Amino acid sequence: MSGKSYRVSADIGGTFTDLVFQDAGTGQCSVAKVLSTPANPALAVIEGISKSLPPDAQIDFFIHGTTVGLNAVLTRRGAKVALLTTENYRDVYTIQGNDRREIFSIRWRKPKPLVALSDTFTVKERINAKGEIETPLDPRDLDPFIAAVKANGYQAIAICFLFSFKNGAHELAAEAYLKQHLPGIPITLSHRVSPEWREYARTSTAAMDAYVAPVVRNYLNTLVDKLSDRLPGGSELHIMESNGGAMTAKAASETPLQTLLSGPVGGAIGGETLSRTLGRSNLICVDMGGTSFDASLIVDSQPSSSNEAELEGLPIQMSIIDINVIGAGGGSIAWEEANAVRVGPKSAGSVPGPACYGRGGTEPTVSDANLVLGRLDGANFAGGTMTLDYGRAVAAVRSIGDRFGLSAQAMAQGIVDIINAKMADTIRTITVRRGIDPRDFALVAYGGAGPAQAAALADQLDIDEVIIPVLPGAFSAWGMLQTDVRHDFKTTFYSFWDQTAPDSVAAEFERLEADGRAYLAREGLSAEAMTFERYGDFRYQGQEYVLTIPVVGNPIDMAATRAAFDAAYDRQYGHSSPESRLEVATLRVAAIGRLPRPGIPDPEMRPRGPVRQRKVYFDGLELPTAIIERAEIGHGEVIDGPAIIEEPTATTLVPPKWQGRIISGGHLTLTRKPVEA
Repeated sequence: MSGKSYRVSADIGGTFTDLVFQDAGTGQCSVAKVLSTPANPALAVIEGISKSLPPDAQIDFFIHGTTVGLNAVLTRRGAKVALLTTENYRDVYTIQGNDRREIFSIRWRKPKPLVALSDTFTVKERINAKGEIETPLDPRDLDPFIAAVKANGYQAIAICFLFSFKNGAHELAAEAYLKQHLPGIPITLSHRVSPEWREYARTSTAAMDAYVAPVVRNYLNTLVDKLSDRLPGGSELHIMESNGGAMTAKAASETPLQTLLSGPVGGAIGGETLSRTLGRSNLICVDMGGTSFDASLIVDSQPSSSNEAELEGLPIQMSIIDINVIGAGGGSIAWEEANAVRVGPKSAGSVPGPACYGRGGTEPTVSDANLVLGRLDGANFAGGTMTLDYGRAVAAVRSIGDRFGLSAQAMAQGIVDIINAKMADTIRTITVRRGIDPRDFALVAYGGAGPAQAAALADQLDIDEVIIPVLPGAFSAWGMLQTDVRHDFKTTFYSFWDQTAPDSVAAEFERLEADGRAYLAREGLSAEAMTFERYGDFRYQGQEYVLTIPVVGNPIDMAATRAAFDAAYDRQYGHSSPESRLEVATLRVAAIGRLPRPGIPDPEMRPRGPVRQRKVYFDGLELPTAIIERAEIGHGEVIDGPAIIEEPTATTLVPPKWQGRIISGGHLTLTRKPVEA
């Protein structure tokens, strides 16, 4: 391995940090799994690289997903932010919207904003709805604000002036003046992070960007500093964006909000790759790690996405891959409430970890339950890097089982059943509750704990096929190596579609594409590697919400775009209204820079070793179960359950009524056994 070049990706989770190393020449992939370091997540990444690569190995490309910004918001440990807005509009962020999420609850309260009213300041200026300057900004009027920032120790500034999405001149002038007098303090401009209408949502987006900016930048600076000697000249660290694309660390420092949901999206991009290579157009992707369970959809070989999101009840205007996350993982703790057993969302994490880790944890977890049921090999966990303590696991599970008069094995089965029910309900949230039948999809299961629960989830949802991809325990990191550079540009463009001149729409798209071309050039992409996708937000007249669809043709075909909207509306809601007038609200361009990458060869197969067996519990029955190394299964070979398929990053459970088979690319598919006549 000495002297070689690698493409490296890292997925930083709450319990483990997964790294994938791809030989830049051959395309072969290997995996490392290390315990996460919550106090400084970069340290786990550096540890994994140091253990896996020799000192003279070069990293040609490095990308990772991070939850640093997300965790800062969830734990309310972000920066102290000063919000600056237009005079007489100080309360926009505090009042929030007029929607009430629980309309019949007298206990409902609006979400707590990230910036208090006492930290909100105003300045005399005004731009009207047409983008015209009515009241010019005098930079000297910012002097009291500068004094307040210095006196109160604010760590970041968010500026959101009224209608700045139409004209950002005042925000830019304020930024220039503040930088002269407040050097070193990050400043977020609302028209830069979200040039889109809806004043509260844009203010919320700017405030959140400023809130996470110092935390994300400090983290990135640490990582860049530690890895700079491994990167050849000109190479940069890349971060996953929430939209599924990649951006350099420098770009991420400028727009840290784009990294907010970057942690889980690698799995969705990996699912998109699987969909295209395996010919399965519809996939449900589920990632069960040590702390969380993430579920997303691939529909018609495209990840389900959105142009807005909410975090802690606060709106964010940005393109994201739709991912539903709950607290359910291998480290989820089982506990008692009201004479019933609950599992999660609290997790043992990496410190102290499940009881079986022997690191001080004493509470029963899902991993402890699986070990008690015989589904994990305590002597060969995480590729042999960890040994699990069966006795501690039994003691932890029995501690709660005794309260209900259940044996350790019966209680362990109950814990597993409860967590499976929670995860199945999460999948129903993104399928059944949206009018989507999960039986029309294949289930892709990954993460360190996902393959062990996959068949049970499929049984609950009546899904016929489960796919366990290559390197399942690090599949999110593997997916990151399949992504391209992407950045989204948008502009508010409100008009009736039938009264809109195609040339005016084309001119706006060309302006956005010019911005995208400049962005990709700064990211080091050549013109030949650039592609652009055009979208619009449309709605019927009188409606509040929009559907985002591709704008058809270049030159633009107005009639075909209208027909495409009617068809998309019918798919989404079961009906359409072709006779209604159509409104366009926002135009969007996705600027994509294709990254070179080697092909991925099929995993190498090893000779079959001695057949092993151990007793494993299935629904209360202790059955002799074959233990098979995944690398020893030949292409097309059928493995009848009950069986356990082991590999360094995960354990796949094949229940008695299921069977497994290796298919193209080395992926493992599980299907139910044929019913005997």
